[in-house]
Amino acid sequence: MRLTEITYSEARPIDGYGPGFFRVGGRVMQGAVLVSPWSSQGWGGLDDAATPLALADRIDVLFVGTGAEIAHLPAGFRRTLEEAGIGVEVMNSPAACRTYNVLLSEGRRIAVALLPV
Repeated sequence: MRLTEITYSEARPIDGYGPGFFRVGGRVMQGAVLVSPWSSQGWGGLDDAATPLALADRIDVLFVGTGAEIAHLPAGFRRTLEEAGIGVEVMNSPAACRTYNVLLSEGRRIAVALLPV
């Protein structure tokens, strides 16, 4: 089997995660995080639509990782982002990390907001 290495330009992939943390581009970040091709930062969780909303002109889709299990988003959180033209896809955090990395390698306009597992 031939394996092809994915090369990221300036963007940093999500390298790993564990109880209460994510490793983004080699940097360990505690708690909830918002990761985009341009930055990675702490995120206030499902009560904080303002932080991902700041990316509205740069992304088409926000993946939301809801921890170890899939959970419903608060209606106001989803509505705020969708009204700004951001598609919202909900999944558990491990799946959101994998999906983000694949689409990042394709150069897609995406970001991921992650709650820890």
